[in-house]
Amino acid sequence: MRRVLSRWVDPFVVTLVVVMVLGLVVPVGPGVQQVVDVAADVAVTILFLVYGARLSTREVWAGLRNWRLQGGILVATYVLFPVLGLVVAWAIAPLVGAPLAAGMLYLSLLPSTVQSSVAFTSVARGNVAGAICGATVSNVLGMVLTPLLVLWLMTDAEGGSATAGHGLDGLQTVLLQLLLPFVVGQLLQPWVGDRLRARRWLTLSVDRGTILVVVFSAVAAASSAGVWAGISGWAIVALLVVSGVFLAIMLGLTWWGGAALKLPAEDRIALLMCGSKKSLATGLPMASVLFPVAAAGVIAVPVIIFHQLQLVVCAVLARRLALRD
Repeated sequence: MRRVLSRWVDPFVVTLVVVMVLGLVVPVGPGVQQVVDVAADVAVTILFLVYGARLSTREVWAGLRNWRLQGGILVATYVLFPVLGLVVAWAIAPLVGAPLAAGMLYLSLLPSTVQSSVAFTSVARGNVAGAICGATVSNVLGMVLTPLLVLWLMTDAEGGSATAGHGLDGLQTVLLQLLLPFVVGQLLQPWVGDRLRARRWLTLSVDRGTILVVVFSAVAAASSAGVWAGISGWAIVALLVVSGVFLAIMLGLTWWGGAALKLPAEDRIALLMCGSKKSLATGLPMASVLFPVAAAGVIAVPVIIFHQLQLVVCAVLARRLALRD
């Protein structure tokens, strides 16, 4: 039983669910909520500072030479995913409601993951260097592209519910709170990068700690605003089914798209793993900046569900691909 649980259950996601439940059931007054919101903002800034400090600039430039792989990852992440996200959000809005449908659309606009994409590429015996570069470039570009796509695709000129609440102010905040710390981290990288890369537990703690603080802040604020009253158990089940279909389509497009690009097997695996994933670590902090706090709590739900599902499915695929001749 322990082996089965360790293989299929991510302890961090379990912790994340516990934090979400606490945000749902623990009353948080306005004063405490303000303190939690400030803590979340500070944590997000530190997170992207660490991102910038731990990523080697040399790796990014070296990986850019493989233009077919990198181009394929970017097209999958910022073209195919958003187009499919628009269709999915439109189709499921009558079923799960506009706020959760907006969350699915927001999910499709996020950058790829870094750690899990690279880890699964390695397990599947794919192009690890290409995956590192692709996931890194996806996240760096995502700091600008994701807010711009949110402003373009999620701002309803007629005042609809799928609205990027802070508009251009949200973009400015993202640039100051996310991109600026990242740039500062890159400037510090020659001096601290090796130490951070050698202490994976430190960056992982910052990464996951930030997510937990942001999730609690968003869910607690949503609970205070009465947002969760409109989300039923059937809506969650529907999101699981829709996320499964969403992920299956993207896995198919990236795998067979790699074949169409005539990529070798190792590069197809990197495209599969990087192009089919979305980043929880980047998505939740960005949601807290781009959207009103209460709305961010609901929008985070599809991101969390899709994240857990992609980990399980891609873990199975990586093991299968590792057994190829």
